Amino acid sequence: MTRAGIILAAGQGTRMKSAKPKVMHEVAGLPMLGHVIAAVKAAGVGRVVVVTAPGAEEVRAFAASMGAESVVQDKQLGTGHAAACAAPLLGNFAGELVVAYGDMPLATAATFEESFAARAKAGMAIVAFESQSKAYGRVIVDDGFLYRIIEYKDANEEQRAVTLCNAGIMAADTKSFFHWAAKLENKNTQSEFYLTDVPTFAKADGVNCAVMIAEERDMMGVNSRAELAACEAVMQQRLRAKALDAGVGMLAPDTVYLSYDTILEADAQIGPYVVFGPGVTVRSGAQIKAFSHLEGAVVGNGSLVGPYARLRPGAVLEEDVHIGNFVEVKKARIEKGAKANHLTYIGDARVGAGANIGAGTITCNYDGFDKHFTDIGAGAFIGSDTALVAPVKIGDGAITGAGSVITKDVESNALAVSRGEQKQISGWAERFRSRKKAEKARKK
Repeated sequence: MTRAGIILAAGQGTRMKSAKPKVMHEVAGLPMLGHVIAAVKAAGVGRVVVVTAPGAEEVRAFAASMGAESVVQDKQLGTGHAAACAAPLLGNFAGELVVAYGDMPLATAATFEESFAARAKAGMAIVAFESQSKAYGRVIVDDGFLYRIIEYKDANEEQRAVTLCNAGIMAADTKSFFHWAAKLENKNTQSEFYLTDVPTFAKADGVNCAVMIAEERDMMGVNSRAELAACEAVMQQRLRAKALDAGVGMLAPDTVYLSYDTILEADAQIGPYVVFGPGVTVRSGAQIKAFSHLEGAVVGNGSLVGPYARLRPGAVLEEDVHIGNFVEVKKARIEKGAKANHLTYIGDARVGAGANIGAGTITCNYDGFDKHFTDIGAGAFIGSDTALVAPVKIGDGAITGAGSVITKDVESNALAVSRGEQKQISGWAERFRSRKKAEKARKK
């Protein structure tokens, strides 16, 4: 059976106190909305519609980048009204539907799969979890099926004492869902059209609603900065556990921060306080030492990075490369066995196999308007404190003298030196010290 999904993302998120739409705040380097879209797609949902607020172009553009469609909820009239806004796109969809919220980044594909399975055994299904929190509506069950969902604000004391809470995920036949959503009324304390009233109309049509129980942690919604931080902590625990299970070594896992798409192969070794931004792959046998920061980079087999190294987007390290402390690499390929062990910037460059980059070397790649390329040949030796003014090419096996400013290409196996002439004035230092001591004595 074909599947569709509605993701509600039109909330204002005022408690976040941010100009950024709530669902665009990131968890593990990906907007919350992205986690939800990815999870429903992984559950076999082929068509996703995101319900957005007016003016939320950023949200709609992001949804499109993940292959989802968007509709606009012109007025904030409640969750039921928001879901019904997807009817022009999905009203005639032949298949089953899941409705979820865009601020639930911890919901997994398995949760959505189980909601579809529960729906298949009844006529529709909701997801619930056990909690004492006052933030969620209460789920009342009768004879194994849902009897009613009561929003906490509308519940009496007896109903508020119920610990089974609504997660906000609902699965149903698509056409039937929109038929029931069209009947919603706003006769409640908030004067809103509640999504939670849909099962009541389903029951009136003889359709039972199953209740699938999930873990509270997986159903965590985000409405504040504190909740976002708590959600990030849970996601990091998941990602670390997955890496460790895959054979990745971590000396202090709780200090390592991963992104949603970080790829760490078995036998990669990660030191304390390493941060992985999006788009990083670390191959087997590579070692990332403490306090390094990587983003958009590939680290080859057996390579060594850090401590205190930074790999920026476009950095590609081949096998057995050494990038040491306080070295920054950006948009550069470092070929097999090359080394830059300390205090160096390599940007917009190629460093050939086996080359050695001395301490303090800089590729001067930016002229204020454009970036220029530096090509360093295989086996080249770049002396300490060399400035390579791009565009420039250093031939295979060439050497640059320490402290040189290289502005012209250097042929293979040549020595290039560019320094001011060194002068020596005998006895000058002794005379200088004597003069300064005398001046100091006179001041006293």
